[in-house]
Amino acid sequence: MIEFELNTSTQGTALMKEMAPPPRQITCDRSHYAYDICTIHVETTLNPTTSTFFIQHPTTVDPNQTATKIRPYPRKFDGPVMSRIKELTITAGTPTPSCHVKHEDPALVFSAGGYTGNFFHDFNDGFIPLFITLNSFFHDKDAVLVISKARDWWVNKYATLLREFSKHPIVDLDNDNKTHCFPEATLGLVSHGFMTIKPELMRNPKSLHDFHAFLRKTYGANDNNVSSSSFPRPRLVLLNRSGGDGRLLLNIEEVKLEMQRVGFDVIVFEPTATTPLSKGFEVIGSSHAMVGIHGAALTHSLFLKPGSVLIQVVPLGLESVAEMCFGKVGEMGLKYMEYRVRVEESSLVEKYDREDVIIKKPSDFVNGRAWSESTMNVYLKEQNLRLDLVRFRKYLRKAYNNAKQLIGS
Repeated sequence: MIEFELNTSTQGTALMKEMAPPPRQITCDRSHYAYDICTIHVETTLNPTTSTFFIQHPTTVDPNQTATKIRPYPRKFDGPVMSRIKELTITAGTPTPSCHVKHEDPALVFSAGGYTGNFFHDFNDGFIPLFITLNSFFHDKDAVLVISKARDWWVNKYATLLREFSKHPIVDLDNDNKTHCFPEATLGLVSHGFMTIKPELMRNPKSLHDFHAFLRKTYGANDNNVSSSSFPRPRLVLLNRSGGDGRLLLNIEEVKLEMQRVGFDVIVFEPTATTPLSKGFEVIGSSHAMVGIHGAALTHSLFLKPGSVLIQVVPLGLESVAEMCFGKVGEMGLKYMEYRVRVEESSLVEKYDREDVIIKKPSDFVNGRAWSESTMNVYLKEQNLRLDLVRFRKYLRKAYNNAKQLIGS
């Protein structure tokens, strides 16, 4: 009797397996505000010339699932920029091309287009999402990076960082004419928001603090040569801007002198598109505080060691965007402060009447207008600052006290 039941059970299990649908070979998650992500769970062949991934051994699938498309860039909410991102196709319903290059590790596919070239977006649309995705989908294996818009200047600038992400050469999705075979592939990058990583959403939980440690591992070769005793006074990096794109610090020499009077050793640092990341890390990673006007260069705060102080100087009209972009750096263990300028500290008061909505109610001016028309042109490009030294000194003293504790630890 027992043997019969066991056999019946075995036969029933076999019958259920026959009736059960085959495992999904392609899964896509399109539920997120910032990104879509698709995973091919079986062997796949990439034809770069058509931007198509083919399932090598397709099973019987829902006809609606034989092909899907994705733009692998984590700004789904930004229609204009997404329209410029190359669209990729995954298909299970057409013949698979022969394989020229066979890879043992899975592919991670994304675009370095969009706003790449702006330092803030390089990290927030690129390297932070890449770090999240690798630790969410590839935590126990290496990945081959398959990249669209991997332009020479970008690859050269970030070569050291890219090698830390993957030991494999990049597959250039735009200029490679060979087919590539992978055991699996993930298309798209996961984003948790600007300057933030949410470990509770990851299979291999990591934080922004871990990302800083990753950067220190990559660029901190000289860390062992720098100790707290090397700096008898706390060291502050003052980010400078020059040129005609706005947000200049008009009294930078006076501000620098005030910083020195408070007790800081001050380094004025003006990063450019050609500044090596190793140089930026050498300057900022060995400092105890950083001050800068809102802009992409504040992304260098990722290089500050935990416990350091970041003061973001917020121009008129940029309060919400400043908080959105850099308000979460405390997740990295930084002491974050905002210095919000008053009307008298903004050059806009020289151009517009004090009763003008641009001056009196910046939020009303911005609401309902396109970013490029309002914020970009007026508050970012037309505005320069002259800080009130008496008022700013209070922030510097607080930053100094925090930095002094760090230097003594």
